[in-house]
Amino acid sequence: MSRTYGDLPNERVSGANGVDYAFRDTGGDQAPLVLLQHFRGNLDSWDPALIDALAGNRRVITFDNAGVGGSSGTTPDTIGQMARDAIAFLTAMGLSQVDVLGFSIGSFVAQEITLIRPAIARRVVLASSAPQGAAGMHGWAPEVIGAVGTPKTSPEEYIGVFFAPSPASREAGGESVRRQYARTQDRDTATTWATREAQYDAVCTWGIPDHAALQRVAAIEHT
Repeated sequence: MSRTYGDLPNERVSGANGVDYAFRDTGGDQAPLVLLQHFRGNLDSWDPALIDALAGNRRVITFDNAGVGGSSGTTPDTIGQMARDAIAFLTAMGLSQVDVLGFSIGSFVAQEITLIRPAIARRVVLASSAPQGAAGMHGWAPEVIGAVGTPKTSPEEYIGVFFAPSPASREAGGESVRRQYARTQDRDTATTWATREAQYDAVCTWGIPDHAALQRVAAIEHT
């Protein structure tokens, strides 16, 4: 790997859906690993240390989905449309099969991608995830949306949501945040309040308790 994630340029590709997607690509000939970001996150919300570790022996691609960060368009308010927009990005990149890592809301999108277009995903990793209709998901926990769903969020609130309360975990969280903000040039466009509202609507709809919807996850055979 010749470049670190912090050095990668912001690139753009146009999808057939009319969206210009912002992305970063570590390059390489291997089957790519495509990352799907968390609630309100953009290209700079990935910890560079994580991306560099993943890119040690493979190609890694991060991108802003439609209406998020540096990508054009409008952020959808359903997970299904987010998945279709993600598929449009993969198609625009000429990628017929990829491995997918979805984090938080990105893991919901990853599930939908594998259900809508199962052949495009070779393997799927779901982090901080839950299936559609799972109990306890509707609206998320108040402390979570209170921390990351406010107009102004802070690094401390981010650490409180994504890291355990132990001293060691909080120290690791602080180091991760510092790495995320180490890049000072060519940073990605911040996500907007409209993206927050659309993504939260999508999360709330995904989390409506529905036992029948839980059966859908059985169709995901990717490991």
